[in-house]
Amino acid sequence: MDKFSKKIIIIAAILAAMTIGIGAIGAHGLKQMVDVNALASFETAVRYQMYHVIGLLVIGVATGIPESTKKWVSRFFYFGLIFFSGSIYVLALKEVHGIEVGFLGPITPIGGFLLILGWLRLGYGLLTKKQG
Repeated sequence: MDKFSKKIIIIAAILAAMTIGIGAIGAHGLKQMVDVNALASFETAVRYQMYHVIGLLVIGVATGIPESTKKWVSRFFYFGLIFFSGSIYVLALKEVHGIEVGFLGPITPIGGFLLILGWLRLGYGLLTKKQG
């Protein structure tokens, strides 16, 4: 396994552990603290985070994906998760922390767009990969 793939897998493992912890907080600790819509948004952020963590794990262990593709996809996924899931977490918890964070609303779709770009970059990288 090359050094970069190992790095992706390690980061994905850390993110997976964090995702499980964040999901547990949402499932067990937030029901009495936020409204149903905020809880649903929080759960969406956790779900999308785990989907992309699994994607990172697959990319990390896959041997047929060019390294440049792995680099771009992982970058898109990392930043996409920070912007998409991260902004949703903060927005969903605004009732708890009491800080006005409405300015984060436009950040969420940017994160979603970065996640989409990651998947498209993966497809492009595999489509244009030279056989051999």
